[in-house]
Amino acid sequence: MFAALPARRLSALPRTLRRAYSEGHGSVASSKGSFSKKEKAHEDQYARQTEERQLKKLREQIELKKRELENLQKEHDQVEEVTKTK
Repeated sequence: MFAALPARRLSALPRTLRRAYSEGHGSVASSKGSFSKKEKAHEDQYARQTEERQLKKLREQIELKKRELENLQKEHDQVEEVTKTK
């Protein structure tokens, strides 16, 4: 019975019927309940903690590079002093 229907007839459904089906009204994933708010809060907290760890690591690297730069500057100054006295 359905095989006799032309394929074009299926696409002739009113546009509103097709749209209502494709939007997925009532699905669990799109609900705006307290669970989704709690999940978002956990995700935000995780993101903040991750960023804090990354910033801490970067600050430590900056301090290390500053100390290296100071040491190199001291060595450079010492070499200049030695070359000036010669």
